[in-house]
Amino acid sequence: MEPFIQVPQAKFFARVLSIEIARVAERAAVAAAVYRGLRSPDLAVNAATKAILRELGKLPIEGTIVSSGEGERDGIPTRMEGKSIGRQEGGFKVDVALDPLDGRSLCADNMPGAVTVLAISEKGTLLRAPDVYMDKIAIGPGHEEGVVDLRYTAVENIERFARAKGGKPKDITVLVLKRPRNDKIVEAVKTTGARVRLLQDGDVIGAMQVAQPDATGVDIYMGIGGAPEGVLAAAALYCMGGQFIGRYAPSASQLDRVERLDVNRIFRTKDFVRGDCHFAATGVTDGTLLRGVRFRKPFIETETIVMRSLTGSVRRITTEHRELGKFDLPPEFEADFSISV
Repeated sequence: MEPFIQVPQAKFFARVLSIEIARVAERAAVAAAVYRGLRSPDLAVNAATKAILRELGKLPIEGTIVSSGEGERDGIPTRMEGKSIGRQEGGFKVDVALDPLDGRSLCADNMPGAVTVLAISEKGTLLRAPDVYMDKIAIGPGHEEGVVDLRYTAVENIERFARAKGGKPKDITVLVLKRPRNDKIVEAVKTTGARVRLLQDGDVIGAMQVAQPDATGVDIYMGIGGAPEGVLAAAALYCMGGQFIGRYAPSASQLDRVERLDVNRIFRTKDFVRGDCHFAATGVTDGTLLRGVRFRKPFIETETIVMRSLTGSVRRITTEHRELGKFDLPPEFEADFSISV
C-alpha cells in the first residue's frame, strides 16, 4: 500500500480550516434560530454569541478578535474586540472577525436574510475597525479597480458602473440599507433612473449579493452601515473577487468615544484584508444567498457558504446534524422541534 502523502502541519490546518469555521458558524446559526420569530433579538444575539465563542475556543489557534458586528451600536455593552480566542498555546496565530447574528431584527421577525458570519485570516491581515458607522460601496468581480469610488457621488458611481457594464443606469439595481442616514443616497439613485432595492437589515450578506448579480439581481451595494460589518463584507468579496470600498462616517456620539479616527481615508479591499483568508456564513432565516436552519426530526439541517481567498474556492455545504447534544438547545425546544420550524 502506498504511504499517505505527508502534508506540513500548517498547510494541513489551512486546508481544513474552512470546514472548521463552517462548523463554528453552524453552531451559532442554530443557537440564534431557536429564537427566530419570537421578537426577542437580544436572546438570539446572546445565544449566537455564546455558541460562536465556545466553538472558536475549541480550534487550535492563537486568535484575536479584531472586529465584531455586535457592539455599542446594537446596545450591547460587552466588547469582543481584543478578546483572545482559541486553545492559544502553540496555536496558529490569526485574526478573527465575526458577527454572531447579522440581521438581528430579521431573526426576531423571522424575515429573510439573517446569517451568522465569521472570517479568519493570518495575524495582522484583518483591519481593526472601530464600532462606528462607515460609508460603503461594493461591486462584484470582473471590473477594473477605480470604476466606482467614494471620491465620486452616488450619481457618478452609478453612471460609471453602467458604462463599464455596457448599459445605462436604468439597467442597474442598487441595494441600500434602509436607514434615515441613507435617504439622500436613495434619492440620488432615483435621479439616475436606476432601480433601488431597500435592505431591512443584514449589512454583511447584503453587500455579498453583488458578487452574484445574476442570482440576486443586485449590481451595487451603497450606503452607510457598520464598520465592523464592512470588514466581514470585504473579506467575503476578497474571496469572491469583488471590490469593497469604505470610509469612516461616525456620528457625533461615536466621535466622542473614538480617538484619532481618520475620516478622510478611503479603504479599499486589500486595506480591509490581506493574505490567506477563510470566510463562512450560515443561514439563520431563509434568504437570497442561503437557506435558513431547518429543524427536522431527528436532525437539524443547515446551509453554509465557505470561501478561501488563496484558492478562490466557494463551497456550499448542506449539513444534517444528528448529534443534537452539540447544540445546547433549551430543553423545551429540544423536546419538540415543531415550535420553531
